[in-house]
Amino acid sequence: MNSNTPIVLFWFRRDLRLDDNAGLYEALKQNMNVLPIFLFDSEILNKLDDKQDARVHFIHHQLTVLQQQLSALGSSIMVKLGKPKEIFESLAQQYTIKAVYTNHDYEPYANKRDHEIAELLRSKGISFHSFKDQVIFEKDEVTKDDLKPYTVFTPYMKKWKSKLTTNHLMPHPTQNYYNNFFQTATIPLPTLADIGFLPSSIDFPGSEIIPAVIQHYSEQRDIPSIKGTSRLSVHLRFGTVSIRSLVAQAQWLNEKWLNELIWREFYMMILYHFPHVVNKAFKPAYDRIPWSNNETHFKLWCEGKTGYPIVDAGMRELNRTGFMHNRVRMITASFLTKHLLIDWRWGEAYFAKKLLDFELSSNNGGWQWSASSGCDAAPYFRVFNPYEQTKKFDPQLKYIKHWIPEFDELNYIKPIVDHKFARERVLSTYKKALGEIQ
Repeated sequence: MNSNTPIVLFWFRRDLRLDDNAGLYEALKQNMNVLPIFLFDSEILNKLDDKQDARVHFIHHQLTVLQQQLSALGSSIMVKLGKPKEIFESLAQQYTIKAVYTNHDYEPYANKRDHEIAELLRSKGISFHSFKDQVIFEKDEVTKDDLKPYTVFTPYMKKWKSKLTTNHLMPHPTQNYYNNFFQTATIPLPTLADIGFLPSSIDFPGSEIIPAVIQHYSEQRDIPSIKGTSRLSVHLRFGTVSIRSLVAQAQWLNEKWLNELIWREFYMMILYHFPHVVNKAFKPAYDRIPWSNNETHFKLWCEGKTGYPIVDAGMRELNRTGFMHNRVRMITASFLTKHLLIDWRWGEAYFAKKLLDFELSSNNGGWQWSASSGCDAAPYFRVFNPYEQTKKFDPQLKYIKHWIPEFDELNYIKPIVDHKFARERVLSTYKKALGEIQ
């Protein structure tokens, strides 16, 4: 690769696809040589204890797909491992870079990183351009009439839908500019071993929408024993599918499913406007709750050995597959916070470590919803009864027996806490801690 040839870099992050990619489209439109890059951020990877982390394997797999697609176009992707700032410093010395294009990332660490890199590049005369791609509406685009952010989902959802136009769903025709990819021999990808990881045994779900599943989503989405959900969350997380494409299909396939896509954007908006939620309760009063944080109970919850079959099945599904059905996520989260009186941050961190589709805003929003500390959350006195949840959503125990094949109702392990006692304890604890403030 000739280092004197002026190039534009497109930095892939949470948008691992060529088609309908906003930032890539804008980069290619400049009619310059566009070289795609991806950075395995050592600041992030070094915090991952599991060297078989399925998310790293998923990213690596998708980079291989991108490499094949780019190679067919006579181009390549350059993949680096290290600290992003140091990598860009090095690239700026090696190549004649005119600009760097990318798509917005909204998480606190990403915002800080991008600001630092933009400043570094500008100091070297390199422009930095970022675009909206992973959401339909971001930041301040959906607000109340007084321009304040919504903190309740339903009015946010209604305003979101009222603002939606066909222009918001127009795909970016990157294919019209593929000839502007930098023409170069294929640059070898680092292997998983090169970045210090091993292949995961977890199977990755496909990225195709199955219309029949979405059409029946409203009736089937709460039944964990059947494939009644799209399983597209990991593809949304890493941008291997376009949110514009999904919303366009959701509009005519199923409004309930569309609402779930809007929930994702609601929680991203909450994280943007209320960054304190990363470490603290959305409602400050809930930081006064004295959690019991019994480490033995937490370990048994993590292992799926609580004595509550629906909870244990969910945790075993998570541990084996990196996925947990959404209804069961609510049951297991409620159980940890309400039955065991364990800090929602402990559960949030465990899910963050295990979920293939982990997304900070949604994970945080879901956990604070379950703990009643979040915006538009379940009221503190709502305590899911695992037995009633089982009767309602897994009456024939199909889900439970799938994940706990040795399950026997008469001889199953004893519950680590009595439901009646746990319910009375959490209500008393919350009421006392919250006082009159709600």
